[in-house]
Amino acid sequence: MADETNGAAPQVPQVKMSVLAQFVRDMSFENIVAQKGIATNEVKPETQVQVSLDARKRAAEHQYEVITKFKITSTNGPEKAPLFLLELDYAGIFHVEGIAEEQMHPFLLIECPRMLFPFIRRIVSDVTRDGGFAPFYLETIDFLVLYRAELARRAEQKPAPTQALS
Repeated sequence: MADETNGAAPQVPQVKMSVLAQFVRDMSFENIVAQKGIATNEVKPETQVQVSLDARKRAAEHQYEVITKFKITSTNGPEKAPLFLLELDYAGIFHVEGIAEEQMHPFLLIECPRMLFPFIRRIVSDVTRDGGFAPFYLETIDFLVLYRAELARRAEQKPAPTQALS
């Protein structure tokens, strides 16, 4: 079917995305091993990673801030004595155009964190190494799975609709 553009397909808006800035918003590293004087040969770390995401529109047109929050807790073997705690809030400022409004939320919480992740991984490994531990390398995170899990969690928390009594 031809249209007014001599049979050409309608133009689909092109997605434009760029990272304008990225930075550590907040970071805390507590080295419990050093504080308590635990001998390093007694350390058998077990590490847990918690990730949460946040995004918000900025005042400038087409600009968004995406914050990736990590809480990394390392404990010592079966007794679960704490070794270290690393909390990191890492933000990126993105310029995003050409995304439909209904797709913006998943785009910001999936694609933008993917772009920030290599930098976050480097910071985590450097901080843990500089803290006297073996560098902790974050496993690759599937932000799509994380996003879907968050949607499911939020859906479960919604209160059941109330019925009016007659």
